[in-house]
Amino acid sequence: MPFVHPAGEGVVLAVYVQPRASKNELVGIQGDELKVRLTSPPVEGAANKLCREFVAQLLGVSRKDVALIAGEHSRHKRLLVTGVNPDDIRKRLTILRK
Repeated sequence: MPFVHPAGEGVVLAVYVQPRASKNELVGIQGDELKVRLTSPPVEGAANKLCREFVAQLLGVSRKDVALIAGEHSRHKRLLVTGVNPDDIRKRLTILRK
């Protein structure tokens, strides 16, 4: 999974966000990023907040364990997920794709 990068406190995820979608959903892999569609518009941080919440829900972690570390004004985001390792992420996303 090219979008998963180990970090000191957890894992950094490379995420591509498509805002203003009809529903929140995991799309798959686009290039080296995990692609997600979100219903929120990209204004006043709404899409960033929803992105963090959606990824936390996907991975089964608390919202406070997901932090936006890059891409505040971009569709290309980097999220730090603490308290997990790359294998945890891979297992969780493999289950979701089935």
